[in-house]
Amino acid sequence: MTILYLLIPLSLILLGLAVWAFFWAVKNDQFDDLEGPAHRILFDDDENDLTPEQRAERKAERKKAAKPTSEREPPK
Repeated sequence: MTILYLLIPLSLILLGLAVWAFFWAVKNDQFDDLEGPAHRILFDDDENDLTPEQRAERKAERKKAAKPTSEREPPK
């Protein structure tokens, strides 16, 4: 019975840490794109075949696409 005096507060502390970690992840946009990595693995982008200029262009496109929609430039 006395072990409950240790286990109940310990479980509440662990629960609090889990809740804090969840809200931190939501606040820091960890759950923004859940499908992107699953689809990205299906496409074979062999960057070894590209010139350095094409690699730089692709990197810029990816960086632009990774921005949240509120920060993107409107289409021309």
